Amino acid sequence: MNARSLKRGAAWGLAAGVVFGMMMGMMGMLPMIGGMVGSSTVAAGFGVHLGISALIGAGFAALFGNRVTGTRHGLWLGLLYGGAWWVLGPLTLMPLMMGMGLGVNWTAAAVVSMMPSLMGHLLYGTILGVGYARVGQARAAPVAATAV
Repeated sequence: MNARSLKRGAAWGLAAGVVFGMMMGMMGMLPMIGGMVGSSTVAAGFGVHLGISALIGAGFAALFGNRVTGTRHGLWLGLLYGGAWWVLGPLTLMPLMMGMGLGVNWTAAAVVSMMPSLMGHLLYGTILGVGYARVGQARAAPVAATAV
């Protein structure tokens, strides 16, 4: 892992976060995200979401770095990573940060109601993993010699 990988992960996390954030906006979830910083505005929620998205993208790079071997591998790692963040984020950390306690969303009813969030996290992971892998492949590709 190096600074270039972390920047690439953060950039793809941000790109994936924009798409996921638009979904969250359509579902009316951004004011709740803003609540993590004491605001109930859509703008604050979107800002918090994008900051988290960039950090999680850098985390992907820190965990997997140069071990992402191709687009398909990036896809599967991204799906796994997005799914893991669904469990860590809305099911675990967010309720804790909002004072609801640990495990409040670890019920079947809560999980079922959060299926749209799971789809968003999987989409986020897909964009992150595939984008990270594709840009990494482009950087690693040998440069063809040209005749002069």
